[in-house]
Amino acid sequence: MARRDYGTGSVYKRASDGKWCGTLDAGSTDTGARRRITVVRKTQAEAKRALAKKRAEIDAGRRVIVAGRATVRSWAKEWLPIQERRLRPASYNATKTAVNRWIVPTIGRRRLTDLRPADVRAIATAQREAGRSSSNAQAAQRVLRKMLRDAQQEGHRIAPEVLATKLARMAVSDRTAITPAELQRLAAVIEKRPDGVRWAIALLTGMRRAECLGLTWEAVDWRRSALVVQWQLQPLPYVVARDRTSGFRVPDGYEARHLVDSYHLTRPKSRAGFRVAPLPPAVMLALREWQEKAGRANPWGLAFPTTTGRPRRGVTDLEEWRAIQAEAGVAHPDGRPYLVHECRHTAATRLQQVGADEHTITTLMGHSSIAVSRGYMHTGLDGARAAIEAAAKEPDAQT
Repeated sequence: MARRDYGTGSVYKRASDGKWCGTLDAGSTDTGARRRITVVRKTQAEAKRALAKKRAEIDAGRRVIVAGRATVRSWAKEWLPIQERRLRPASYNATKTAVNRWIVPTIGRRRLTDLRPADVRAIATAQREAGRSSSNAQAAQRVLRKMLRDAQQEGHRIAPEVLATKLARMAVSDRTAITPAELQRLAAVIEKRPDGVRWAIALLTGMRRAECLGLTWEAVDWRRSALVVQWQLQPLPYVVARDRTSGFRVPDGYEARHLVDSYHLTRPKSRAGFRVAPLPPAVMLALREWQEKAGRANPWGLAFPTTTGRPRRGVTDLEEWRAIQAEAGVAHPDGRPYLVHECRHTAATRLQQVGADEHTITTLMGHSSIAVSRGYMHTGLDGARAAIEAAAKEPDAQT
């Protein structure tokens, strides 16, 4: 009898019930054990056809179900290094935190094949019991879902109902736009500050904090009175935490310019982030005055560095924003200071109020779609009142 070629599999009749079984060697499992694909059919011909189909899938590089014993913990150890090469640093840090702080401690010992919808809900339960917000809970569940979908692509068996589990409901965000009256008080304070134009730009154009702090003088188009948004100021993590000699963890295809310490100029995360933001003459004049005072006091051409010429830290920028609000007597309706990001909500809302079309708003905000931009628009009470009063007026007689 001729020797069977390796990898072709074998077919035999099972003595217990007379059914035909086909087996095929498919490498090793995550634990190093031998991985076998098994099919069971009523006839020998059916078993051979099923086995041939599995063999063709392997030859074509398509997904084959893994019959291993991988757990959530073991898959996470394999999955995170892949994400480190794919995700932007901030996204990877959030993903890593969700995995190491919530997912693995909660369901790490569960086998992937044994997961149930209750395990997905357990992630939200753990965060709820720890006093974390619903948005954090949903974010962790989304990371878990991505982990499991990738595991499925690698051939691990994941129950469909697990991937279909409904995520935790997010609480309604209290982020809103600054009112026109508050904007007037803020403007009076901003005008007195040497670098106040930084905040005028944010409130008018909706540029993100990292975009404002990463703005360079070469990106200012003085002829067209506009800013070219093309860089963000971001700290990149070291390969070995706090070891400056270890280099930086840079994802594949990630463009970054090193400035000093961990600070880099990085490209926007999407094509929509590259944009041109026009500015009115008064703001351009204030920007020119700021450049003459302190704008060239750093070797990288940053428009808004610290007083010592270093890249401005996010916490320093936040402290300045809160100081401006305190001096202006401005606060969120709940009494807290407005977030820096609420400058974007303010810009989007103002653009809507002055009648800007959806395409213009989306382009200026650097969003991929108007659906995203709408989340930043907040109709004020005065606007709503005017609309209701107009609707309540007695209509003209119709013929």
